[in-house]
Amino acid sequence: MKKYLSLVTFSHTIFAMPFAFIGFFLAVNTTQNTFSWFKLGLMLLCMVFARNAAMAFNRYLDRDIDAKNPRTKVRDIPAGRISATNALVFTLVNGAFFIAATWFINPLCFYLSPVALLVVLGYSFTKRFTALCHLVLGLGLSLAPIGAYLVVTGEFALLPILFSLAVLCWVSGFDIMYALQDEAFDKQEKLHSIPSYLGTHKALLVSNILHVFAALFVIAPLFFTPLSWPYYMGLTVFIGMLIYQHQLVKPNNLSRINFAFMTTNGIASVAFAACFLLDIYYRSL
Repeated sequence: MKKYLSLVTFSHTIFAMPFAFIGFFLAVNTTQNTFSWFKLGLMLLCMVFARNAAMAFNRYLDRDIDAKNPRTKVRDIPAGRISATNALVFTLVNGAFFIAATWFINPLCFYLSPVALLVVLGYSFTKRFTALCHLVLGLGLSLAPIGAYLVVTGEFALLPILFSLAVLCWVSGFDIMYALQDEAFDKQEKLHSIPSYLGTHKALLVSNILHVFAALFVIAPLFFTPLSWPYYMGLTVFIGMLIYQHQLVKPNNLSRINFAFMTTNGIASVAFAACFLLDIYYRSL
């Protein structure tokens, strides 16, 4: 179990999972649909299965690249802790479980499940042909809030799309920052990324711009639904963490990338979601 949790970097669920809770409880709070433990459980299962499939497939597809990169050669497949075949089987099983879980939710989620898998699995191919791979990763994680909203309602709406756009810009921005570590390696292996295409300075500028848009998209819901002081607290923390991580990572000093990537973004997502849920509770009193 530890090997497979390591394979899928389970700790990174801290990025998208909080936004799935936002999408789920946004639907419960703003529509006529009532809370259901059954649907919440299915939503969580879908999140876990889809992410497991995506991460395992990424490790499977990139196993030869990872073996060449000094930073990634310690990952489970290059290090021999999990075989490539087992990783592929794990991908297929989780993908099948994801589609099966959506069957019990509603027809729209079931019909869209192959599309969602295509996005999250397709990301792994993108670094081979486009520097926009970071945006595809962001798109994959951005499915969390809108997908969770669909679990409850079976219908699209503007508010969850705003949160999804925030996730897309936020994740794409910090993935560009994370990819700075592999700029030289990507150039050597002819892999595509914003840092390898634009260089460190311009890549950080693109990351900054994306995070400005992420901030705007989390501010936008204020104009479409009543929100109170806990949400403003969440905004402050989320935007503050965006600013802080850009203070940590400079073109001439990349030593704190891992801290900026994991810690600041983990705090941003968890605190923002917690404040959103507190806002719902406060307004229900």
